[in-house]
Amino acid sequence: VQLQASGGGLAQAGGSLRLSCAASGRTVSSYAMGWFRQAPGKEREFVAAIRWSSGFTYYTDSVKGRFTISRDNAKNTVYLQMNTLKPEDTAVYYCAADHPRFQYKSFSDRTRYDYWGQGTQVTVSS
Repeated sequence: VQLQASGGGLAQAGGSLRLSCAASGRTVSSYAMGWFRQAPGKEREFVAAIRWSSGFTYYTDSVKGRFTISRDNAKNTVYLQMNTLKPEDTAVYYCAADHPRFQYKSFSDRTRYDYWGQGTQVTVSS
């Protein structure tokens, strides 16, 4: 599975950005997709996840009500709509695809995901 993330950039606090992650290759083997982010000097943290088949979504508390993850199965693409952005949302955002053998792991567990995109920078100014 190859993942190509795009859509990052600069936004003001309170603004919006939409990230996209296009998946190619053996996408049928993936059960769910996730978004993670990593700020300078910090660990990579979970943001949101979605199941390809059902559309079930899961978010970390800090983005609930502001971010929305969605998918377009026909395009093998996952989106992350980010609204009401805050300076603390500044980070490199990574999309990831899991492997069926790790379905028992939590969506927020990085080790669930076998495939990672290259990352896209999101910068929110105050």
